[in-house]
Amino acid sequence: MTETGSKPESKPKDFSRPLEMLKAGQACLRAKCGTLRELVGYVAEHGCDEHVRKTAADLIGYFDTAAHCHHEDVEQDLLPRMVAAATIGRGSSLSRLVADVTNEHRAMQRAWIYVRSDLHEMMGGHNATLDALAVDHFVKLYQSHIAVADANVFPLAEMLLSNDDLAAIGAHMAQRRGVRLP
Repeated sequence: MTETGSKPESKPKDFSRPLEMLKAGQACLRAKCGTLRELVGYVAEHGCDEHVRKTAADLIGYFDTAAHCHHEDVEQDLLPRMVAAATIGRGSSLSRLVADVTNEHRAMQRAWIYVRSDLHEMMGGHNATLDALAVDHFVKLYQSHIAVADANVFPLAEMLLSNDDLAAIGAHMAQRRGVRLP
């Protein structure tokens, strides 16, 4: 199972490249979903040991903060600027995409409640198990969502957004994370 303590060296966040940061966030989401899936089997085989408690805490911390910020970045900054920049011909399909992405975020948040509850029990040292079906549902929601973002949202954002739009998005992303820009 993936070790929680062994994290790849991370580069400093470059808020001047918000789309790259959002794509990197998608990669992190994929990795955390993989860890969550691995945890189901690990717990079934080994029970709730110290490694499970640390991994549960790491996953809760990540999905409660970084994933939440990522959703806000998309909903509050990226998508509204894309809609504002869209031409009339693209407006209706973009409106559907915005609604779909927003609805997917809500579905993931609802699914997270069940998974988080199991992780919280484990983190507290209780000999709990992870509901494999709930984890599978949660991970599949994220996988589908990431595929749509990679195939549609980011390429369209690259076409529609100006440098000023990107700078404003990056500034809001930094502010959301409590980072002061020079």
